[in-house]
Amino acid sequence: MTPREVLRTYYGYDDFRPLQQEIINSVLEGHDTLALLPTGGGKSLCFQIPALVKQCLCLVITPLIALMRDQIENLRKRDIRAAAIYSGMTYEQQRIALDNCQFGPYRFLYVSPERLESADFRKRLAQLPIGLVAVDEAHCVCEWGYDFRPSYLRIAQLWENMPPDKHVPVLALTATATPEVQTDIMHKLTNQQSPITNHQWNVFRQSFHRENLRYVVRNCADSEDKLKQIVRIMNGVPGTGIIYVRNRKRCKELCEWLQAQGLSADFYHAGLDAAERAQKQTLWKDGKTRVMVCTNAFGMGIDKPDVRFVAHYDLPSSIEAYFQEAGRAGRDGEQAFCVLLYAPEDDAKLRKRAADHYPPQEFIAKVYDKVSDFLKVGEGSGLGHTFALHMDELCHVMGLPVIQTYSALHLLTQAGWIAFEEERETQARVLIRVPRANLYEYNLTPEQDNLLQDLMRRYTGIFTDLQYISEPNHDLLVALAQRGIITYIPRTVACAVTYTKERQTEVFVPASVYEERRAHYVARLQSMLGYARQGGEDYLLAYFGESSTHSA
Repeated sequence: MTPREVLRTYYGYDDFRPLQQEIINSVLEGHDTLALLPTGGGKSLCFQIPALVKQCLCLVITPLIALMRDQIENLRKRDIRAAAIYSGMTYEQQRIALDNCQFGPYRFLYVSPERLESADFRKRLAQLPIGLVAVDEAHCVCEWGYDFRPSYLRIAQLWENMPPDKHVPVLALTATATPEVQTDIMHKLTNQQSPITNHQWNVFRQSFHRENLRYVVRNCADSEDKLKQIVRIMNGVPGTGIIYVRNRKRCKELCEWLQAQGLSADFYHAGLDAAERAQKQTLWKDGKTRVMVCTNAFGMGIDKPDVRFVAHYDLPSSIEAYFQEAGRAGRDGEQAFCVLLYAPEDDAKLRKRAADHYPPQEFIAKVYDKVSDFLKVGEGSGLGHTFALHMDELCHVMGLPVIQTYSALHLLTQAGWIAFEEERETQARVLIRVPRANLYEYNLTPEQDNLLQDLMRRYTGIFTDLQYISEPNHDLLVALAQRGIITYIPRTVACAVTYTKERQTEVFVPASVYEERRAHYVARLQSMLGYARQGGEDYLLAYFGESSTHSA
């Protein structure tokens, strides 16, 4: 089938969005391709359609487990086979997924960049019929970028296991990248093993200007004035909205304050459990909640087209982050507003943010020792071991400040001492405690009986050991656990630390990780502050190297 036939057959669309067809053609012609498309610009079709046209397996590298699941579910609804491998899966589940991709008619394999850390895993990937590699959030490969992730540097190691006489094209996708970051992406992801000696990338870039968005900076006297401005926005702009704040405490407090004013609002942050987050998100998407007050944990994978305003109560740490979040407004093409609230006190807050993000070297070393003691990892041990880490408990027991501790763990990761993951998922586990012959004594409901029968059929060792289970019925399992019939450990998303070196007596963060990146971080804060003071879309476009031909 042609790309347009695939578009119609599988997705039900007659026409491509701007630049989609050009990007797809570039990939089908075998070119390494960098695509800069705004949030909501249809990036996923740019690799999905080529894989379906070529009938090959596409390896998709993305850091977001929730996004993996959403895309796989959408593909399966279209009768397209797709698999994913991410933290928390058992070895057997990973093996089955890889076997399906090697021997079955699977077209997409989604993996997190952390999976590529394993040389054994990369060797197994080399056995798969991979015809395209798609790298989502490609800006994460840039070591001095706004969202650098060290695991992205391992992507280039894929080429070591690929056939030397075969060129597998790369499609790098991002919504925000300055010209410098674009150059770094292409340099880091170029396949030096490729038989193609002229490593020229095709670059497709959609203008950051969106005709229907109005960028506004509201100068406020103080925090109290910001509250008044939010009420004015909600009363003046009809429809659904998002209000971004910097921390969880303010998130809840602002939501409760809006509710006290008689306004429809809810709050969302990463500290809520998965079921609560899903419920809040559904109510907002269905229009039953008008405004979501949230941290930047809200928004990834959200594709609600009729968001009429996005307001920022606090300044983001970079213009890239601001563009990502503000760009969730007006995806239906109708007029929408992106409002930044700025007060003089924000200058001092940004200075503190730089200090929090890059705490002193002595504090970083202290965090390393405290975490190792907390996890009971002795000197000279720990190499290759992964530990679950509950940050609230760690900081409480060891007397550490939360924000600076997170920063220290990320800096230790970038320096190569550990690998810290903020969202490592552990699947639900179940053990049936009652002998099979005695289950009839418990007067089970039909639903409970059917669930237990299904579990016994699918997991043969479930009477002797806790078994990882997929797609659990949470409410039924809780009810069975309360009656003592099973042991149920729900799915969790927690932090994790992997020791990439044995525990050392002294650690340090080199200048390339600390001083240089701190300078880039401060420069991004200053650019954000510059926009807050000057305003205007022209300022934003110039930051991304785009000369404005539009009125602000």
